[in-house]
Amino acid sequence: MFSYPSYMGFVKRVLLWLLVAVTVTACHREKVKSTYTIGFSQCVGTDLWRKTMLDEMKMELSLHPGVKFLYSDAQNSSARQISQVRVMLRKGIDLLVISPNEAQPLTAVVEEAYNKGIPVIVIDRKTSSTLYTAYVGADNYQLGKMAGEYLGSTLKGDASVLEVMGLPGSSPAIERDRGFYDGIKKFSNIRIAAKVYGDWLKPNTQRQLHKIKTELPGITAVFAHNDVMASGVREVFNSLKLSPGLKIVGVDALPGPGGGLQKVSDKVIDASVLYPTGGKEAIVTAFRILNKEPFSRENILQSLIIDSANVQLMKMQWARVNSQQKDIERQQELIEEQQGIYNSQQVILNITVITLVLTIIFGGLAFFSLMENRKINKSLAAKNDEILSQRNQLIEMSVKAEAATEAKLNFFTNVSHEFRTPLTLILSPLQDMMANEKLVSLAGKNIRMIHQNSYRLLRLVNQLIDYRKIEYDKQIIKASENNIVAFVRDVVENFRMHAQKQNIHLSFSTTENDIRCWFDVNMLDKVFFNLIANAIKFNNERGKIKVTVTREDSNVVIQVQDTGVGMDAEELRQVFDQFYQAAHMPLNGSGIGLSLSREIVNLHHGNIQVESEKWKGSRFTVTLPLGETHLLPEEKSSQSGNWADLDERSKVFNSDLKKIPMLKERDPLSAPKEFSILIIEDNTDLLHYLEEKFSEYFEVYCAGNGADAISQAYEHVPDLIISDVVLPGASGKELSKGLKSDIRTSHIPIILLTAQGSVDQQISGINAMADLYITKPFNFDFLLANVRNLIKNRRILKDHFTSDISPLEKVSVSKSIDKKFINDFAGIVEQNLSNDKFSVDDICKLIGVSRIQLYRKVKALLGCSITDYILNRRLKKATYLLNNENLTIAEITYMVGFSNPNYFATVFKAKYDCTPTEYKRKAVS
Repeated sequence: MFSYPSYMGFVKRVLLWLLVAVTVTACHREKVKSTYTIGFSQCVGTDLWRKTMLDEMKMELSLHPGVKFLYSDAQNSSARQISQVRVMLRKGIDLLVISPNEAQPLTAVVEEAYNKGIPVIVIDRKTSSTLYTAYVGADNYQLGKMAGEYLGSTLKGDASVLEVMGLPGSSPAIERDRGFYDGIKKFSNIRIAAKVYGDWLKPNTQRQLHKIKTELPGITAVFAHNDVMASGVREVFNSLKLSPGLKIVGVDALPGPGGGLQKVSDKVIDASVLYPTGGKEAIVTAFRILNKEPFSRENILQSLIIDSANVQLMKMQWARVNSQQKDIERQQELIEEQQGIYNSQQVILNITVITLVLTIIFGGLAFFSLMENRKINKSLAAKNDEILSQRNQLIEMSVKAEAATEAKLNFFTNVSHEFRTPLTLILSPLQDMMANEKLVSLAGKNIRMIHQNSYRLLRLVNQLIDYRKIEYDKQIIKASENNIVAFVRDVVENFRMHAQKQNIHLSFSTTENDIRCWFDVNMLDKVFFNLIANAIKFNNERGKIKVTVTREDSNVVIQVQDTGVGMDAEELRQVFDQFYQAAHMPLNGSGIGLSLSREIVNLHHGNIQVESEKWKGSRFTVTLPLGETHLLPEEKSSQSGNWADLDERSKVFNSDLKKIPMLKERDPLSAPKEFSILIIEDNTDLLHYLEEKFSEYFEVYCAGNGADAISQAYEHVPDLIISDVVLPGASGKELSKGLKSDIRTSHIPIILLTAQGSVDQQISGINAMADLYITKPFNFDFLLANVRNLIKNRRILKDHFTSDISPLEKVSVSKSIDKKFINDFAGIVEQNLSNDKFSVDDICKLIGVSRIQLYRKVKALLGCSITDYILNRRLKKATYLLNNENLTIAEITYMVGFSNPNYFATVFKAKYDCTPTEYKRKAVS
């Protein structure tokens, strides 16, 4: 039965339960509101970069409502910053984020917080201790290097660069300077003309530039360590009306008014290296630490170059982000207002529950929740529409960019297609000429060289077109079921003859004779052609190549293993990259073959891997799935594969493997040539061609790289050197400077051959102290005429040095080293004419060269041996003394370095056809 007291008890219990629930809910809400307290101590907050850092933190914190954020600005004072941090520690913060003003003074307080168990995130600059939880900041060295590489890639011709650095002794300034130097040092056309310190401030920068304004007219580019100093540079140059084409690169790329993005957009500066503040990353790391989630202790922020090509996109992105942030802040304000209303109504509802029926209260709450959900849904729908609009804009921009790229690629492909017609018209007549025995007997080697290089060019064109089809035309395979074992075996057989000619053992093995696999016969053959051709090309004589085909689970595995030169770790990482070529490769290639092979294997839903060890060989593994379930319907072909023309298709790959006959060995009993030349060329065919042509007129030495060339130049001391500009190890220009600066080889004329034919490049070659700069392709008769002319001029110079009629006259600047050598050598001999113990070893010690080098140098410049030169000078001085001095024959004998008068008389008579006494008598009479 109904009982009023029991009902009242029930109501009291319900009221008590509701009161407890309300209290717990309120406490829980309060607890959620203040889950964490994060303190941020900044060394100075007035500049735009640090304001941006703080704004980024607040933007990220806006996604975590209820977090208490304590911020303090030390106003560039380390003492104030230490005091502010200790105040935060007393307030009981859960995590400290600190941007130190100075490393050493802030170390103690950071360690104090860390030792108390409070996580510490150091941002921008580190302290002198490793006692911190995490670090967030950019790599200043990398920023400088990126700026240097950007200037190096955009500046054409010789360029003089001004570097405007930050505060002297500050770590960012030092690291950016070091990175900038490393970034431009590989660009020989760029030099750092001047450096100034701007102390990170625009007025200081302008004052320093005015101090060196006489040096500014020659400046073509400027690297400033921040955008503020960069804009100051632009104002100074504009005020002085200097360098209208001046390129200025800064650092920071901050958004907003007055920031680097705006400066690049307004063309105040040409580019800026993004120096991320790390504010967002610091807050993200903080929450990972507080929530006990995995985090990185060292967070090095990435950067990029922002110039006219991408600045508008960056500004638009920042504007979008800023707009969305404002929307979030407005939403949070609305949520807070709604939360306040909600709390007030919750109290009212809780009171009403005591007096009204529970069902009415629950109905009201349900209705209120429904309305709130509708508001939220409307807000989300509006945001979704905005996001869709932004996405559509980005898609439209991408379509336009893709269309422009497609137009360029179509032009490139069409040009590549046009190469095939003239190549066909070259190869077809060549085939006819090679079938003519008379022509082959007369010019067989030259015809074979033309034929081989025509096929090499055809292979390059085919690879470029195939790569275009796969990469950009999205070509699909037409696979059919075939016996992969028979297919690979036939590919191997097409290379067996070439392997045997090079004494390379080529073997094929398989665990099964028939493995059915779906693949495109007309595409997959290019993969194995390329792998086997490379294995032969880069193998050693008497090396081994092993090709195996095995079934592993639901895959077929094809391996090509060789015992060739192999690759190191760096080459392995890049071997499948487009246009990559290892520096040690003995033959020229395109750098496309392996990249194309990987794309073809990927189209077959397989993969290709490589294992290699330097000088021990390489192993390429191609894995293809068996069956047809992995193929799309359009990737299958109803026609069975046919590789009957495999031999014809392999010609473009094995053409490089054919060895053109080298020079016939010269008869060792034949007379040696009067002059010798050294030819340096990394292209084997061109090297042998030049060797054959020049061997008719000169003794020829050959080298394929810079190191070997230097060794041979010192060993043989040739009469002339012909060198390519682009060489492995050291360029031809570096080689020329080195040889011309060495007293042992400074007299040797040098001719540089190159495909770099611009005026600036030719000037660069002459500045490298080369005697002549000839562009490829060149006429051999023209080259031969220049070689003969240089050797002839060298002989005239030699005759001038050895003349007894007149003293040595001043020679050109480029021959100053030779002039100094001759002066030193002649002076030493003259000073020691009376010394009968004087020897060649004494001269070597005084000049500082080896005996063999001294012999070769004197022979090349004076045309006689050292002994003959000393003897002639002694006899010449003896004739002077006989003609002009009243001395006895014995006295003259000892004065000119002879220890015995009889020997002196014998040598004198052999030279002048009379004895010293007779010669003196004739002079007196």
